[in-house]
Amino acid sequence: MTDLRDLYQEVILDHGKSPRNFGLLETKTSDAHGHNPLCGDTVTIYIEVDGTLIKDVTFEGKGCAISIASASLMTDILKGKQITEAQNLFDLFHSMVSEDSKDIDSYTQTEDLEKLNVLAGVRNYPMRVKCATLPWHAFNAAIAKGSKEVTTE
Repeated sequence: MTDLRDLYQEVILDHGKSPRNFGLLETKTSDAHGHNPLCGDTVTIYIEVDGTLIKDVTFEGKGCAISIASASLMTDILKGKQITEAQNLFDLFHSMVSEDSKDIDSYTQTEDLEKLNVLAGVRNYPMRVKCATLPWHAFNAAIAKGSKEVTTE
């Protein structure tokens, strides 16, 4: 179990130090900003949507390794997905990191959720759940094209 935990920490640190898809998306069709006032994490999610297809997703922001890693992993996974698929992944991810009554193995059925599983341990640290879910809430706001700013509070 320690080896697995070490691997997860390594993946989080890698994505936190060298985030994928970091930067402004010039071809964006929508964006939203997220803020976690408890720890100061900020993230802006940029999306390019064509009909119901997410063509591209990028982000900018500052924050802890968990927040940045979550945004990095999320953008990698959501590119090329249908909006409904992305929203289902959000629901599953949110449950994975926040519901301690769920069996974590029930969430590892897809390749995407296996990648996100590295963040599942945050559910043992309620303050870190907000760090991990912030990019996802901002993504949902960008998809909804409603509120341009979301907060974890």
